Amino acid sequence: MDKPLYGGQAVVEGVMFAGKTHSVTAVRRNDGTIEYFSLPRRANPTLAAFKKIPFVRGIIALIEASANGAKHLQFASERYEVAPGEEQADEERSSKLTLILGAAAIGVLSFLFAKTIFTLIPALAAALFKPLVPGKTGQILLEGIFKLALLLGYIYFISLTPLVKRVFQYHGAEHKVINAYEAGWPLTVEHVQRASRLHYRCGSSFILFTVIVGLFLYLFVPTDPLWLRMVNRLALIPVVLGVSFEVLQFTNKLRDVPLLRWLGYPGLWLQRLTTKEPDDDQVEVAIASFQRLLHLEAEAEAKKAVQ
Repeated sequence: MDKPLYGGQAVVEGVMFAGKTHSVTAVRRNDGTIEYFSLPRRANPTLAAFKKIPFVRGIIALIEASANGAKHLQFASERYEVAPGEEQADEERSSKLTLILGAAAIGVLSFLFAKTIFTLIPALAAALFKPLVPGKTGQILLEGIFKLALLLGYIYFISLTPLVKRVFQYHGAEHKVINAYEAGWPLTVEHVQRASRLHYRCGSSFILFTVIVGLFLYLFVPTDPLWLRMVNRLALIPVVLGVSFEVLQFTNKLRDVPLLRWLGYPGLWLQRLTTKEPDDDQVEVAIASFQRLLHLEAEAEAKKAVQ
């Protein structure tokens, strides 16, 4: 593709899209109107240099996405249930932790905490079955099975709640907009609804790849004793994340290559759980968010050209 790559994220009653110079969220207010929240992406020469290093760039991208996404999630959660004009009262109810650390720090810490729990619990569970499955390879496979079961079970049970189900619908709307844009289709509700709700660059695919990549990497480190197993699992988290990011990018490049596109299918299968078919109103919000981003990106490029 010769088009720039855009990322996105579903939020409460809305969608966030991120580009080269800005990130934008559009949310549907309870009066039916659409409200926008945008943030400029400030250039950081040091981070830009790290982003050029394979296996390191993925970790930087994840940290940035967690920090930036948390700000947009906070905006959406403060707006979707509050009537226009009552935002001040809602802001006063913000948690003290968020006020002290900031949304960006909360986003990064939440991501790291979740990844740590998701890594350690399956390892501990597999160790409990060591009398039945004593071999190293068997233990690693069992650990992977527990990790996959934990992932699928968690996604399934949270998807039963009405709020998360709607977030998953907005997730589907986000993918449809990106797919329509990359296919060169007009960004209308009718055309976007025809697009697939699955996408090769989705974070859901990345999460699944961390399970698969972990299985292979764990073969090269000891599983005994248990404390050493826990230590090396934690130590390998950055490696697993970095390699999984490269795998995600690799499968995206092969998505139009016959016979090789199937490498990304496991991630697409998981997205059938993390995305739902959106209604027209949700697609309208996603389109509005993406078009606002394109407008801000065009303004930034024009300003840069003048300078």
